[in-house]
Amino acid sequence: MSYWETRIINTARGYFEVFVKGEGSPICVTHHYSEFNHTGDYFADTFTENNMVYLVNLKQTGNSSKANEAHELSMFDAVYDLEAIREALGYSQWSFAGHSTGGMIGVIYGIHCSKSLTSLIIVGAAARKYANSSSECIYHTDHPQFHRMQQLIETLKSTELTPSERERFSKERTKLSLFHPDKYDEYFTLGIYKKMSAPRMNFFIREEMIFDVTRELEKISTHTLILSGRHDVQCPYSFSVEMSELIPGSQLIVFNESNHYPFLEEKLLFKQVISTFLTETVFY
Repeated sequence: MSYWETRIINTARGYFEVFVKGEGSPICVTHHYSEFNHTGDYFADTFTENNMVYLVNLKQTGNSSKANEAHELSMFDAVYDLEAIREALGYSQWSFAGHSTGGMIGVIYGIHCSKSLTSLIIVGAAARKYANSSSECIYHTDHPQFHRMQQLIETLKSTELTPSERERFSKERTKLSLFHPDKYDEYFTLGIYKKMSAPRMNFFIREEMIFDVTRELEKISTHTLILSGRHDVQCPYSFSVEMSELIPGSQLIVFNESNHYPFLEEKLLFKQVISTFLTETVFY
């Protein structure tokens, strides 16, 4: 496995640790509360064969700037931080791809800054609060795995865990979101690891409770692809359907043998869909 190049990008909104890999048209990838490192990210790695990928550590993660005010940890502020990074890199436009909470940031990015985006790829995400809206969501109190998921999240926030403990609890948490949990070791083979930012996670939990941008989805004007696992327990499939119905000209692709990680669970099909979409984007 080849490591990602580490860069520090200085912007008017602070400095950001960014990991770079691949060649071709630029694509930005981030996640609301993940802390990335030089090993990269499984989702971001999907795009490196044909694109220059910028994997961003947002404020309060890795070696990026700390937040001086609480609002700097919001999804809205994340979009303006990404815009500052894009400008610092000298791009008039780039694509954005986000999985899960990264996809939620992508939705806001599309609403407010479509002119900065060549294309938008949203995977396993939602445009409004999902935890309390559907019992199919593992964060809903009626879901049978709700309590165990909450225990694992709180455990993983701890800075006192040994590497082996963090790996064990993280593995169990991920298995809860796989269509075939027994295939975990088959999916995760590259030695990629990341941490969770407790301050960003804690802020997101509050922010998600009032999150709803469905009425603004019609403002997204960039070429948009929405991807969802049919059996997604984190951001259930119905939320992807809702986004596809409200974002003009968007395309929805469903992965029938996937839960929350279609880029691993149906890897070849996922790459084919992405490749086709990005090729078409050039002519959009």
